[in-house]
Amino acid sequence: MPSLPETMTFIAHGEGGGPEVLVPQTGPLPVPKADEVLIRVLAAGVNRPDVAQRLGHYPPPKGASPVIGLEVAGEVVATGSAAARYKPGDRVCALTNGGGYAEYTVAPETQTLPWPEGFDAVRAAAIPETFFTVWVNLFVHGRLKAGETMLVHGGTSGIGSTALQLAREFGARAFATAGSAEKVAACLEFGAEEAFDYKTQDFVEEMKRVAGPKGADVVLDMLGAPYFQRNLRVLGMDGRLVIIATMGGNEVERADIRPIMLKRLVVTGSTMRPRSTAEKGEIARALEEKVWPALSAGRVGPRVHETFPLADAAAAHRLMESSAHIGKIVLTLG
Repeated sequence: MPSLPETMTFIAHGEGGGPEVLVPQTGPLPVPKADEVLIRVLAAGVNRPDVAQRLGHYPPPKGASPVIGLEVAGEVVATGSAAARYKPGDRVCALTNGGGYAEYTVAPETQTLPWPEGFDAVRAAAIPETFFTVWVNLFVHGRLKAGETMLVHGGTSGIGSTALQLAREFGARAFATAGSAEKVAACLEFGAEEAFDYKTQDFVEEMKRVAGPKGADVVLDMLGAPYFQRNLRVLGMDGRLVIIATMGGNEVERADIRPIMLKRLVVTGSTMRPRSTAEKGEIARALEEKVWPALSAGRVGPRVHETFPLADAAAAHRLMESSAHIGKIVLTLG
């Protein structure tokens, strides 16, 4: 392996603000801790939490890089003293704790996985954040099983498209909401049995039609407050509402909680970033065992909407905030 440079380019966001605050800067390479690997980044995924961090709403955990970026794909160039699985030259993708928008980043070895067969850097970088999030929320907290019915809001987002594919892969009926005829059609491609345009259709009534009296078993929600009451109406007996973001608002006013009692509903949710390395490592092991074979076989996989050079991170964030994309947005290096 060639010797490593002393400095690298990364994307800084200063004091935060609009996309224009994302600018390239030069700084030192990160040094891997004992349980970490140093990765030369070839591609980095762009996600909603990145936008939230840029705006000052999603700070990194203590000790993590302040640089934005939660998922990368690249090449291992160095390892910590206790990291034994990978060697320099191995191609990996990783869920980072921060630092992804850079030429080099570190990640705990347990949060690092080999590229699925047939994947390039761009598609590998589009896996970790959404697949980690969907797996733990849909199948662990949501307990979705074969034969059950799931509704995901925002079916063409990175999270939504992943949820539809994995629900189908593991034998569940999958439904989605989306915001246009084009996005409704894309949901069907991702595996939705039906999808509903929330601008012209009432998803509560549509789910009654397709699910019948049984209702949905799981709702995966990223909107939060605006959909809370309607999500309770969609769920059937012993249903589970899993909230993973509050893009539409945090506070629910005048909620009728009787459906929770009458239908024995579970309302839960989580965020990924504050989890411990051990918890994230457990999710990684489950993904490698249960999902990586499907990725390698081509039965599931990320759809990349557009790529941008690292220096154009601001343009990538503008696209993310427009919600005009279908699938993932990825930054490329080199």
